[in-house]
Amino acid sequence: MINGMNDEPGRILRWNFFIGGHLSASVPVRLVERTDAGQLVWMESGTPMWRTKLPRGRHLRDIAPDDRPADGYPVVADRWPMGNALFYQPAGAAHSVLWLFGRGRKFRGWYVNLERRIHRGDDIDITDHELDINVAPDRTWKWKDEESFAEKTGHPVYWTADEASAIRDEGASVVRLAEAGTFPFDGTWCDFRPPPTWTTPPRPPVPRHPLL
Repeated sequence: MINGMNDEPGRILRWNFFIGGHLSASVPVRLVERTDAGQLVWMESGTPMWRTKLPRGRHLRDIAPDDRPADGYPVVADRWPMGNALFYQPAGAAHSVLWLFGRGRKFRGWYVNLERRIHRGDDIDITDHELDINVAPDRTWKWKDEESFAEKTGHPVYWTADEASAIRDEGASVVRLAEAGTFPFDGTWCDFRPPPTWTTPPRPPVPRHPLL
């Protein structure tokens, strides 16, 4: 268990995603499994959620921190627009690994999100580290967002040059797992299906912490 938390499968948790100290999205997820090694959570496409209300056509990661409201953007009700995903969040690690599922719940690859993660009761607060890795079903891989990661390095709300080096090292350690075909890239969970009794989680209460 993580910090003695309730590990009942199906328990609804809140995945809160922060970029540069500001909340980007708050999405309810269901706990699949929790052990001393970490936890697995399931995010369903179309789940009711909260997202930041941003200027039309903008993404939070592309708005300089100095140009954002000091107390954060307001949030609006929405639904998770991406696909279904199973998240593996290893205890004490600065990354998560996602199994991505497309139409018909067909497995379409892994996604490595480099991040800082803090558990606060039922809240999973994620500080995004921008740099990510796409891993195809055949375990070939490539870095993602290297240019924007470099642009953010050195800004006080993001990471220092030394921290950037540690973030990249974290990604490289996960790449070695993919190249070796070891967990979480060993084929397990690729056929995961949530229990039919799991309904889509309701929209959680309005997030009370737009800043982290």
